[in-house]
Amino acid sequence: MQAAIDAVRVAGTPQGPVPVVVLDIDGEDDVVPIFIGFTEATSIARGLEAEDIGRPLTHDLLLDVIEELGSRIDRVVVTEIEDRDDGQGGTYLADLYVETPRGETVIDARPSDSLALAARTNASIEVSDAVFEDSRDDSEKFDQLEDIRNVSGDL
Repeated sequence: MQAAIDAVRVAGTPQGPVPVVVLDIDGEDDVVPIFIGFTEATSIARGLEAEDIGRPLTHDLLLDVIEELGSRIDRVVVTEIEDRDDGQGGTYLADLYVETPRGETVIDARPSDSLALAARTNASIEVSDAVFEDSRDDSEKFDQLEDIRNVSGDL
């Protein structure tokens, strides 16, 4: 299923504030929320703003290395949710598809890192049907959450 980053927000939880990247799915009213860390959330938001802040941060550096090696990020696919033993939900898994001079290669990557790279490129984002069905949620729940840029101050 084709997706796009709709927003990076912060949800209040019993454990405190937790960032969430909200994926909008083409043709669907529901969204796929993926809860991530503050560093990754900030990086995704910076990538969406496409603002050069001078020296590269980790995701900018990785993208520079990929491109200097003659490669490009083609797409990100959020492939599955791996259940955790502690009953606290699941861990999302993703594949990063990279076009290299030797052909396409698939790299296992965290969705947050993959989305941070996709936010810096024109790489498409996909979500497997199983991930959508397992994690879909009402978009209105996330529309009312605070934007990460307002919470973390100056990105």
